[in-house]
Amino acid sequence: MTAIGISTPVLPATRTVTRLRLTTRGRRVLAALAALPAAVALSAAVISGGAALATRDDGAPAGSFETITVAPGDTLWSIAEEIAPASDPRDVVDAVVRLNALDGVTLVAGESLAIPAEYARGR
Repeated sequence: MTAIGISTPVLPATRTVTRLRLTTRGRRVLAALAALPAAVALSAAVISGGAALATRDDGAPAGSFETITVAPGDTLWSIAEEIAPASDPRDVVDAVVRLNALDGVTLVAGESLAIPAEYARGR
């Protein structure tokens, strides 16, 4: 019989492994490149979002409400129950608050309130 010998190639004993090393400047550049899309998107949102701001300057059309004067002791709830007894007072109060752009629920005697035309017939 004959013997066949199989030998494996011998690799060099030292293998050089290159590793990417970032300097401080390289890290800063990489971070800036990664943040660039977010900065562009934020800038576009700020620039285009300015026209969509809500203001209190534009109100309802002139004929869509009537004006009442608040009497001493009146509250939004009592006014809502008086002007629209068949409607849910929460809906009426909400409509009056939105129409008058009220910040709170405090009323002052003598103050003028706009009442939506759909509810104004009751008072």
